[in-house]
Amino acid sequence: MSRGILYAAAAFLALHGLIHLMGFVAYWPLATLQGIPYKTTLLNGRWDLGKTGIRLFSVVWLVAAIGFVIAAAGLVAHQDWARGVLAGVALLSLVIAALDVKVAFMGVLIDAVILGALVIGPRVLD
Repeated sequence: MSRGILYAAAAFLALHGLIHLMGFVAYWPLATLQGIPYKTTLLNGRWDLGKTGIRLFSVVWLVAAIGFVIAAAGLVAHQDWARGVLAGVALLSLVIAALDVKVAFMGVLIDAVILGALVIGPRVLD
């Protein structure tokens, strides 16, 4: 993979991770964000986590944010563990985005593309 594509992919992953901070901020809630209303329910209102549960959910968004940034840094540094971390954090991100898909629909699509690239990419590049 060319360095330019690698750096662009890493920047995209880091940006995706930083966007996860919005989930942390909105679900804790630390601030009111347009488009991400504070609520204690997931699955379109079918699963009420309560105040403590939604705060735990927000922490998972923070973990995903950190994970994407770490994976991006690992890819740029050509670390063997980076692809595994990226796969794990993308799966985690896919699950949490799917739990509130009405708000995080684009996140579901992005995570699916990331996971697809992890599976198909090595076969195409070899």
